[in-house]
Amino acid sequence: MKKILIIQTASIGDVILATPIVEKLHYHYPKAKIDFLAKDGCQSVLLQHPKIKWVLVWDKKENKYKNLFELLKYFRKEKYDLVVNLQRFFSTGFITTFSGAKRTIGFSKNPMSIFFSKRVKHIIGEDNNYTHEVDRNLSLISEFVDNNKYRPVLYPSKKAFAKVSQYKTHKYICIAPASLWYTKQFPESRWVEFINTVPQDFYIYLIGGKDDDALCKRIIKNSTNINILNLSGKMNLLESAALMKDAFMNYVNDSAPLHLTTAVNARVTAIFCSTVPEFGFGPLSDDYKIVETKEKLECRPCGLHGHKECPKKHFNCANNILISELQNRLK
Repeated sequence: MKKILIIQTASIGDVILATPIVEKLHYHYPKAKIDFLAKDGCQSVLLQHPKIKWVLVWDKKENKYKNLFELLKYFRKEKYDLVVNLQRFFSTGFITTFSGAKRTIGFSKNPMSIFFSKRVKHIIGEDNNYTHEVDRNLSLISEFVDNNKYRPVLYPSKKAFAKVSQYKTHKYICIAPASLWYTKQFPESRWVEFINTVPQDFYIYLIGGKDDDALCKRIIKNSTNINILNLSGKMNLLESAALMKDAFMNYVNDSAPLHLTTAVNARVTAIFCSTVPEFGFGPLSDDYKIVETKEKLECRPCGLHGHKECPKKHFNCANNILISELQNRLK
């Protein structure tokens, strides 16, 4: 194969979980040109990726379908040997089908998958032997590669490591307190409760995007720990990954920062509230721990992606998590 296109236009976390496909295809076809299509806003994690030739961007916010057809024209001109579509929605199925590629592969949940060269089942659930999303993704290319395990990989630049080196002069931990979904996010008051127990020889860095700044400021205001710095909105994703790589510990929700830690093989403690690791989105670092409530709740999990509020109004899946589980990871 000479030209390959990978399509993943979902969230940043999904893009990171698609990188093992890049790694594996590059290993087996080192001379192939690998392109990657992401949605606008998610391309930054793939910048300067040594194994991707072009990161193509689909702007969904303005002229969504006009931009889609412009991309389709480009795909047809490129004449890809293989298109691997990880997305399960009609739009990406449409451009996959009409890309003109010699071979097209995707998940059977995609409405257009009937027209793909090959379609694979995408099964999420506790009865699926806890298959990780990385393995589900790699199943798409199983006929072209080996069966070896691969995990996500990102490549922060030397410049990114240089920028965050100023924060590495002391022993430190990183906390990414936010999530897009309320029921995926460890409550603000619980973060404060934990931070107040962190020994004073640790520096604490709160990380996230610009939208997380207010949350981080409130956490700092309500905490008695004086060794905290709010870095939300002050670093891009690859710079955050560079900082997390050398942290004594990283504390994250079931969200994109979890996958950042995996992609640089950083130590991580992942807190699962309303969702469960059995869905297949847990950490893959060498040193990780999953923290969740020990109480058996009939309402958990209450959904795959979380909710804007607890459907039962008690949020016990988060409120009943033991702070000692987080403290033990600092020993």
